[in-house]
This record gives sequence, C-alpha cells and structure tokens, in this order.
Amino acid sequence: MQTIRLTAAQAMVKYLSVQKNEDGEALIPAAWGIFGHGNVVGLGEALHGIRDKLPTYRGHNEQTMAHAAIAYAKAKKRKQAMMVTSSIGPGATNMVTAAALAHANRLPVLFVPGDVFANRAPDPVLQQVEYIQDGTISANDCFRPVSRYYDRISRPEHLLTALPRAMRVLTDAAECGPVTLAFCQDTQGEAYDYPVHFFDKKTWIKRRPQADARELEAAVALIKQSKNPVILAGGGVHYSDACDELAVFAQTYQIPVVETQAGKSALTGDHPMNYGPVGVTGGDAANSLCGEADLIIAVGSRLQDFTTGSWSIFKNKDHKILALNVQPYDAHKHNSVSLVADAKWALTALDGQLGGVAKMPPAASLLENWAKEVDAVTAAPSGNDLPTDMQVVGAVQRSADASTLVMGAAGTMPGELHKLWNSPSVGGYHMEYGFSCMGYEIAGALGIKMALPDREVICMVGDGSYMMANSELATAVMMNQKITLVITDNRGFGCINRLQHSKGGAGFNNLLDDSFHVNPSHIDFAAHTASMGAESVKVTTIAELEEALATAKTKSNSQVIVIDTDPWPSTEAGGSWWEVGVPEVSVRKEVNAARKEFEAHKKEQLR
Repeated sequence: MQTIRLTAAQAMVKYLSVQKNEDGEALIPAAWGIFGHGNVVGLGEALHGIRDKLPTYRGHNEQTMAHAAIAYAKAKKRKQAMMVTSSIGPGATNMVTAAALAHANRLPVLFVPGDVFANRAPDPVLQQVEYIQDGTISANDCFRPVSRYYDRISRPEHLLTALPRAMRVLTDAAECGPVTLAFCQDTQGEAYDYPVHFFDKKTWIKRRPQADARELEAAVALIKQSKNPVILAGGGVHYSDACDELAVFAQTYQIPVVETQAGKSALTGDHPMNYGPVGVTGGDAANSLCGEADLIIAVGSRLQDFTTGSWSIFKNKDHKILALNVQPYDAHKHNSVSLVADAKWALTALDGQLGGVAKMPPAASLLENWAKEVDAVTAAPSGNDLPTDMQVVGAVQRSADASTLVMGAAGTMPGELHKLWNSPSVGGYHMEYGFSCMGYEIAGALGIKMALPDREVICMVGDGSYMMANSELATAVMMNQKITLVITDNRGFGCINRLQHSKGGAGFNNLLDDSFHVNPSHIDFAAHTASMGAESVKVTTIAELEEALATAKTKSNSQVIVIDTDPWPSTEAGGSWWEVGVPEVSVRKEVNAARKEFEAHKKEQLR
C-alpha cells in the first residue's frame, strides 16, 4: 500500500480539501480561525500550507465567526459547510453557543477546537479545565450535547475513521448538524504514514430518501379525505430544493400554504396560495386557516412552539397532522401520521397519486384583510412621532427588489419581519429562530453575502443585539463583503420588555432606563460602526430612512443606517398565544390577572 507521511493536522486539511458535493463544489470551501496555543502551531501551519486550496478567514470572535460559517451553510441550503477552529479553553467554549445554534437549526459546520495534550506530560496546561472525577474530560466536552457527531483526535490514525464519519453527518439530510473534532494539540504535529488513497477526491451525494409505500398510501388517503387541508412549510422545503414543487402542488390542489420562520420565502409573497406567516409571530389569515383545518400537512418542519402557538392554533377537534420529514424524529411528533421522505421527492410522488382533484380554496377576503392590516402598520407615518419597528420594515419593503434578502435573529425583528415582510423572491428571507441567538445578525449577514454575492443583504438588528456582537462588521469591511445594517435603537431589549409587561411584570432590567446605572447611556452607533470602516448615517424619519436605503444600494462597501424607534408598539393583528411560565402566586395584581389568562389558554392547548 502506497503511503504519504504527514502530520495529523496536514492530513486533516488535505482530506477536507478534496471533499466535493454533487455539484462539483468544494464541500468544505474555507476555514475560519482564531489562532492561539492549541491550534496555531500544528493546525495553523497546516492551513498555511494549503491556503490556496482551502483558504482561512480570520474573525474577531470565535462565536461570531462560527455564526458566519453557519449562515453560509444555511444560505447554501446545506450543500456546503465551513470549518471553524479555535485554541483550547475560552476560544473553544466561545464556540459552544454557535454549536448549539447549528444543532437547533440542523445546520452543518465543522468545529475543530484545539485540545489538551494527549500525552498529558505538561498537565495542567494553560487554559486547561481539570475535571477532578474524570481525567479524560476537557473544556471541549461541552460540545458533546450540541454536536451531531463528536470525536477527540488523540492519535494521528484516528482521522482515518473520524473524518469520513464527520462528512457523513455534515451531508446527511436527516442527521445534518454540527460536528466537533476536538484536536489534541500534540497530536496535531505528530506524523503518520497515511494511505495515499485516503486523499482521493470523494463526492458526497445529496440523498433523497423515498417514502415507505405504506406511509405514502396512508398520506394520499388522508389528503383525499380532507375537506380543508393546510400546508405548513418549514425549512426543509428550502434544504430539499422543493420550493418549485411546493408552488406547483399548492396551486394544483388549491391548498393554502402557511410559512414558518424557517420556511418563509419558500413561496414568493405574491404567490396566490401563500397565506403568510403562521404561529406566535404569524398572521390572522394563516392562523385562522390552521384553526379550522382538518389536516395540517407539515413539510420539513420541527413543529416548534412558535410555529404551533405552543400547540394551541390547531383548534379543529378532529384535525390530523401529516408530518412529511426526512428525519423520523420530527415525523412522529405529537402523534402525527408520518411520511418519512425527502420533501422534493414526496411532493412529486403525492402529486402523482392524488389525481389532480383540487380542494375548495379559502375565501379571498382572508388575504385581502391581512394585507390591509400589514399596510396599516407599515405605512410611513404622517406625524412627528418616533417611528415604530413596523414602519421601519415598511421602508425596507418599499426599497426592496428581487435581489433583496432580509435577515435577523433575535429581539423585535423576527416577529415583525415574519408577520410583515412580503418576500419579492424565493429565498429572500433568512431568520435564525431555532435558537434565536442575539449576536448572530451581523456575522450571519457576512456569511450570507459570502454565500450569495449577488444578493443585496439587509441585516435588521436592534441595539441590544448589536451591542452583544458587532465585531464581524469590521471583518465584512476588511473582506470587502458588502452588507447593509439597519440598526433600530429602542434603547434596550424592547421585545422582552413588552413580554415582561404583558405578563404583569414591572419594567425591570430590560430598557436601559429601567436598568441599574449611574450615568445614562448615550451610545453613538453611527460613530461606532464608522470606526470599523463602514459608511454610516443616523436618520430620524422614515422618509430619511428610505433615502438612505436608496443610497446604500448604489454603494459597494458596507452600509449602516441607524434610526431611533419607539420600544412599545408591536403589530397587534395576527399572532397566537405563546406559553410562558407566569407565576402562580404574586403580590402584583397584574401578574395574578396574567395567570388567569394563562390558565384559560392552557385549557385550549393540544394534548
């Protein structure tokens, strides 16, 4: 057997550089790295040696550079993933939040944190976490519950089994998610005679599992029997490349489609069967349809609580759920009738057996009435009041074209964008709401732009999320990846403040004015973003915002538009109940009233 002598780190990156997807693209097109002891000598030297084939990008924070990698994978519909490496200790644990985000959203990313010495000779090393009861544990064991596959590379030959296992998980439609290969720092530099064939180019195909014939037959029967079915489109529609099939299927059978946060923009906003957002952040049209439906066809959805209104929106006592999902775990939730299959394949197969007999479409007034509600809250204000977040969304909407992609993650914007954004194109909406991670926004926008350079990427971020993680704006500027930030400054955590008040709580520790301080906050976001190299402007009105958005379109470098907004209003129309634990006993009458309302909703909850 012909062999080649390489260090373990050299072998890892050489292997990664020859992995391809079925489109002939690099499966791992790049790495992100912040070097420190634990990865700078072994893995850093190896990445330098292969930088022409596997480029390495430098972030400013381990968590946010991982967010950029995850957003890249999401924008690429999981067809490509990036590697992210850090030193041991805080560099590694900084990435655990990002790993949890990727795990919740079923998105591929390869984490390669440096680890302690396999030989243990210098123990305890700098930044080593010593677990007294177990000598095999390091800080990297924090990745175990948030990784789809976890391994520790403590011998060079471990790569021969670990790397193919890692690639399988990164490319498997059902198991897709984060992989962690904790890489002992002495092992990285150890040499081994690897088989030459281990580095042969390999193509990883995108499997499209077909349904069991019996499950398909049961699904066809359910749809035929239903009188008023609804299709609930989840993120799996995007990842399966099934948007066209969904559009045709819905139109053929006149079945209304409602969209989750992950599924939004599977259909264009003006598609005749798109009845809009569903769930807690949903609209009246979608939620009323779900309330009456006798069959919910959930396509590629995890059916999380924001989608189902904490399992309260399906009010028809005789309703059934048909869960079409490539992951059996999701297809069997809440006693659903399962259809375990690839969404693209399954929609085509269902169409082939249903015979083209259309259902009775919903009343047109549902969409018309919801459109009026949206127009009312997104219209430009006529007075001089502080703008609302909804009016900001309206301004961005009016400036949008087919290339526009809006994105966000946490705070007010996920709710308002899900309700109000009318996507002008398929794939024009990117929301991280599986983990709703503050600080994803700016790094995520960078990752999206890297994946989709022809898109005009608009990052909608509040002042709270901006303050939590903003450093990758400097990276975007440095890499000449143009993103546009619209920073809505409502002087605190406005979304959670409203939740606190709605459940009877006193204003406390959310808005800056309600938090402990000696000196009042006066943060100049325009100056701060400009200091990182972006072109920044502070506007005061919606008219000025629209002018700034028009100007931003003409620029080639990153743009920032800051606008003060009112922290109190939100879209009252639409939406549904969301279960939040309200205290059973309180000295506040407002909390006691909220508890009574909570108990009433609990009675309506699906069991």
